[in-house]
Amino acid sequence: MLRDDADAEHARAFEQLGAVADAVLYEGYLLYPYRRSSPKNRVRWQFGVLLPRGWVERFGPVAPGLSGSADSWYQQTECLVRAQNDAVVRLRVRYLQMQHKQVEDAGGSPVESLRTADGTTHLTFDEAIPRETELAVPLAELLDGGRTVDVGAPGGDEYEPLPAAGGRIVRRHRELRAATTVAAEPLAPGLFRLRVRTENTGETADPGSCRNEALRDALIATHTVLGGEGVEFASLIDPPAALAERARGCRNAFTFPVLGGPPPEAAGGEGEGETGPAMLSAPIILPDHPQVAPESPGDLHDAAEIDEILTLRTMLLTDAEKAEARATDPRAARILDRVDSMPREVFERLHGAIRSLTPAGSSASRASDRSTGTHASTGTRASAMTRASTGTRASAGAARPGAPAPEPPAEARASTARADRETPAPERPSPTPQRPAWWQEGGDEGLSPTTDTVLVADVPVGAGSPVLLRPRTRGADAQDMFLDGRPATVAGVFHDVDGSVRLAVTVDDDPAAELHGWYGRFHYFRPDEVEPLATTGTPAAPGRDHDRLRRRPQR
Repeated sequence: MLRDDADAEHARAFEQLGAVADAVLYEGYLLYPYRRSSPKNRVRWQFGVLLPRGWVERFGPVAPGLSGSADSWYQQTECLVRAQNDAVVRLRVRYLQMQHKQVEDAGGSPVESLRTADGTTHLTFDEAIPRETELAVPLAELLDGGRTVDVGAPGGDEYEPLPAAGGRIVRRHRELRAATTVAAEPLAPGLFRLRVRTENTGETADPGSCRNEALRDALIATHTVLGGEGVEFASLIDPPAALAERARGCRNAFTFPVLGGPPPEAAGGEGEGETGPAMLSAPIILPDHPQVAPESPGDLHDAAEIDEILTLRTMLLTDAEKAEARATDPRAARILDRVDSMPREVFERLHGAIRSLTPAGSSASRASDRSTGTHASTGTRASAMTRASTGTRASAGAARPGAPAPEPPAEARASTARADRETPAPERPSPTPQRPAWWQEGGDEGLSPTTDTVLVADVPVGAGSPVLLRPRTRGADAQDMFLDGRPATVAGVFHDVDGSVRLAVTVDDDPAAELHGWYGRFHYFRPDEVEPLATTGTPAAPGRDHDRLRRRPQR
C-alpha cells in the first residue's frame, strides 16, 4: 500500500472511532427512566473522572490501577507503536465539563422546579459541555522530550430568560485547568513506546467539600483517541508474539487502550497478534475494535444494556414521567422523541441480529467472532450465536431416559481433585453430531432438566441429588468462591448450546432456598465443580419447589 493510501486509511480509522468515543463520553450521563428524581440519576459521573489533586489525595496518595471508575487526578496511556522516521502522531483528548443549570423564579430566587405560563416545567439539574483538544506532533519531537499542551476549558455564565418574564435559567461552569503530555521512547528500530498523560492541574476551593461540589472542577469521562501518519499500533490484548513482553511492560493508569477501526476480515495466524491504525484509550475497558451496532438508532447513555429492552421500557413511561424526563435534560428529551416516533422497521431491527451460524468452538467461528461479531447494544465483539456461553470443558456425559449412560471422561472421574479445578478449560466441544443444531427445529427434543442426569465420579447426578460445591479456583465466578464446601441440592441438569452441561443447584443452608427454588433462581455449576454426596443409586425425585424447571409443551 502506498504511503498516501495508508495515511488516508489511518485518517478514516481515526474518525470512525467517533461513534464509540461518543458512547464512552456519555456513558451513564443520564440513565433510564431519565428522570431527575430517579435515585440512579442523583449519583452520576462514574467513569474517567479527573478531580483536583488536592481533593483526591486529601486522605492519601492515589493507588494506580486500570479501573477508570476510580477517582483520580491523572490518567496515563502507554502503548506500542511501529512508526517511520517521518511519522506524525495525532491525538484527541476528550471529556465533559460539568455545567450547573439553576432555575430562578421571577424574583431571582433559586428554585428546584418552575412551571411557566406556557405550561412548561423547568428543573434545576447538572448538565455537561463536551470538550476536546486535538494535536498532531512529529515523532521526532516526541522522542526529544515530548510536548505538553493545555487541555483545560474556560468558565462562564449563561442566562436564558423564560417566557412572560416568569423567571430565568442560569447556567454556570467553572474554569478547568488541565494539561496533556505526550512523549515517546525508542525500544527497537522502528518500534516505540508512546505515553500520553493527562492531569487535572487545577485546585478546588475547599479540599474538604463533597464530591458533587468537587465535580465542578473535574474532567469527566476523560478519554483519548490516538492515530497518525506512518504509524501502526500494536494491540495490548492480543499483541504480536514478538511484542508480547514489551506489551506487558506498558503501564496504563485509570484507562486502557484498545485498537480502533474495523476488525480484520480474517483472523491472523498463530503468534501474529493484532495491529491497527488507531487506538481508543478509555476509562471503560473495551475489546479491540469496539463498534456501535448498526441496528442501534441512537445513544441511550447505557451501552451495556440492550437497546430493545430500554426502548420498550421507555415507551411504557407514563405521561407524567415523560414530562419530568423532558424537563430534566435536553438529551433525555431527544431520547423520548426518538423512541416515541420510532418506525416499526427500526424497532424490529433491535430484536436481534445473527452474525454467524458456524458451530460453536470451531476455528471458523472464532475467526468470525473477530471479524464480524457485534453486540446488539454495546457494539463489543461478542457474537450472540457463537458466544452464548463461556468456554467450558465437557467434563461428563449426559444420560437421558431410555439411553445407556456414557462412560465419563477421566477428568470427570477425578473431579474431586483440586488440581483439576485449577487447570484452564480446553476448547469448547462441538454439538453432539447426531442432534440437530440448537437453533434448528427439534434441537432441544428429548432434553428434560428434571429427569436428565450427568455422571460425576461414576455417580449419576440429577434433580434431587445432594452435592458438595467445589468451584474452580480459576475461571469461576467470584460469587461462587464463597460457596466452596457448602452442601447443595441439584434442581436440574441443563445442556448448553455448545454441548456442555450445567447443574442448577440451591444451597441447602440458604434461608431463601425454598423461595429461590419456587421462582427458578439457581446457582449454576459445571459437573466437575461438585462432589456427589450419594455414592450410589439414582437421584431423588425432584420436589415441587422445582416444578418451574419442567418443560412447557411446544406451541
